[in-house]
Amino acid sequence: MKNLWIPVLILFFSCKDVPKKEQIAEMSQSIETEVSLEVYDFEGLQKFLKTTDDKTYVVNFWATWCAPCIKELPYFEKLNKDYSDDVEVILVSLDFPSKYDTKLKPYIKTKNLQSKVIALNDVDSNTWIPKVDESWTGAIPATVIFNKNKRKFYEKSFNYDELETEVKQFLK
Repeated sequence: MKNLWIPVLILFFSCKDVPKKEQIAEMSQSIETEVSLEVYDFEGLQKFLKTTDDKTYVVNFWATWCAPCIKELPYFEKLNKDYSDDVEVILVSLDFPSKYDTKLKPYIKTKNLQSKVIALNDVDSNTWIPKVDESWTGAIPATVIFNKNKRKFYEKSFNYDELETEVKQFLK
């Protein structure tokens, strides 16, 4: 019986720095308050899908639960940084509203996303998906690159070189 107390005591003292539920809740709340998130239905999103100015826009549809989306996000961030004078990157999250505070906002914060991130909360996807592009099946990642003269839709993942090559076609 004496030998049983030693592992119990080791376990007890080794777990003393594990955050309590209250501490975890406080950390989560601080992340929530530090990241503001604009949420739109499709009608509100439409203003981000049209332009009359001289910039080129790159609008990427993604979600935190989509592995190919997460893999390509650093390329959009790099593009945003490298071409900040001529290109605006907008990351449209399709995460579920119930996950904004627990998944999306913490992801934005921990990855320090500098591109504009907005959330699309519109359950009528059968109506708005073909309005983004008639060829879109609804799969993500999906990207629209456009300016006032040209528009192109991509239902695919990008690496940085592919993304930069496509954007350069709009900057001529």
